[in-house]
Amino acid sequence: MFIDHARIFVKAGDGGSGHCSFRREKFVPRGGPNGGDGGNGGHVIFEASNRVSTLLDLRYQRHYEAPSGERGQKSNRHGATGSNVVIPVPVGTLIKAEDTSETLADLIVDGQTAVVAEGGKGGKGNARFASSTNRAPRQFEPGTLGEQRWLTLELKLLADVGLVGFPNAGKSTLISTISSAHPEIASYPFTTLRPHLGVVEWTEDSSFVVADIPGLIEGAHEGKGLGIQFLKHIQRTALLLYLIDITEWMEQEPIVTFETLRNELQAFDPTLLERPFALAATKIDSQGEGRHLQALQDYCVEHQYPCFPLSAITREGLPSLMTYLGQAVLENKASCTSKC
Repeated sequence: MFIDHARIFVKAGDGGSGHCSFRREKFVPRGGPNGGDGGNGGHVIFEASNRVSTLLDLRYQRHYEAPSGERGQKSNRHGATGSNVVIPVPVGTLIKAEDTSETLADLIVDGQTAVVAEGGKGGKGNARFASSTNRAPRQFEPGTLGEQRWLTLELKLLADVGLVGFPNAGKSTLISTISSAHPEIASYPFTTLRPHLGVVEWTEDSSFVVADIPGLIEGAHEGKGLGIQFLKHIQRTALLLYLIDITEWMEQEPIVTFETLRNELQAFDPTLLERPFALAATKIDSQGEGRHLQALQDYCVEHQYPCFPLSAITREGLPSLMTYLGQAVLENKASCTSKC
């Protein structure tokens, strides 16, 4: 089951109280204070891990509490520090405070960690308050409380290329052909109910990751269909590939289809239109007279958009598309590296 949203409660450990005691040794009259400090409370920490793929576990366990620090002891013995609670989450998890909507962490690298609730500080024992004028202090400090809060977690998949298209545009067939991903493929709409990731090896030593996003329909940004639930995953992709069905039985013109998809992305997140993109005219093995394909190619030539006619079934056109996507991903990574 693919779960990309969760709401949990976290509480860090409280700090242990300081201790008040005095030396009680034979032949040592008026022994001085020797109360130790309390231990610090444990933190609650999130850690990104490639071994976790969904937020499913957080749906079943929604409360996480770190141990508190122990109180100080006599003979200047400090209390033990509470251990940290480390929660593994998938790479690409966005963590927000529910009450303020503040982004606390965006974990995009394997092994990256973030403290979302800090443990309380241990209190000082009475030995800390001894001075030349106060040789027998009886004061000590209680520990401070650990942070606690409700959090909302969102998983946004990390991929190099995002496949965008209407239901049954051929996205699942394409990703299953060019990678080892095995999404369900059928003739009815909304076959894909969750995103799929596939690794494409386009040369012996180069590869890129493709995300198959469930099909969009007009009004997806308003909650229609399944699109709004998964549009957020497109925000992580560096390159968009629009899949346009050009078979002759399609009533809607391919240009209208492309512009509708662009409008949905713009309504959801205007910055998505700034991403580099290409078009793939799918199912050319069933194009009939080719009227839709010709119209789309003319449109792309006019606007200087890269367009690749292809058939995932016969593999016609796939090599040139894979080469283009691979080179585009490499250029994007080189650009990001130079900017950093």
